[in-house]
Formats: sequence, structure tokens, C-alpha cells
Amino acid sequence: MSQLTTHILDTTKGKPASGVSIILYQQKNNNWTELARGITNADGRIPHLVSKDTILETGNYKMKFETKAYFAKDNISSFYPYVEIVFDITTTEHYHIPLLLNPFGYSTYRGS
Repeated sequence: MSQLTTHILDTTKGKPASGVSIILYQQKNNNWTELARGITNADGRIPHLVSKDTILETGNYKMKFETKAYFAKDNISSFYPYVEIVFDITTTEHYHIPLLLNPFGYSTYRGS
């Protein structure tokens, strides 16, 4: 398993959110550098956003979830064009960043 994983659940549908573009960034010297990008599968996951052999440096990271395009494909208007979740990696352990999503709100937590 990759050190960093994510999962998106569309709480309006009660189903995984497939087809969502996600971009991973690392912060260095107050600048954000893109590290990886991918699109969620039918289970709302990107199995290898970061390869399983990659160990991320300690520091600040963010995932940008392109939510407007996800809802627009079903002609659903949404309030947030994207969601950015900023988090701190402090060890080499596994980090799971889940996103619970609907057109007018979202929630996240540190998963396992």
C-alpha cells in the first residue's frame, strides 16, 4: 500500500465519487510544488497516487480535489469549485485522507 491514500464518498448519492481529479502538492519555502495527480476509480480511490515505494518527506502537503467538474458532469451545481485539504506528514507511517462530499459541503478527517 502507498504511504498516502484517499477516498471520496459522495454523501448525496451514498456512493463513492468516481472520476474526480486529485492533485497532490508539497510545500517548500512557502511555495506549493505538484508531486502527483490522478483520477478516482469506481470505488472513489486512486490506488497509487504516490507509488508504494515512495516515502514522503516530513512537512506540509495538500490534496486538491476538483469537485466542480465532478458535479457538473451530472448537471449539478455546486458551491465549492474545488476542495483543498492541507495536512502535515510527521512520520513514515500510512496517512489516509478521506473526503465526504456533497454539492454544498464537505468533511474530512484523518483516516486509517
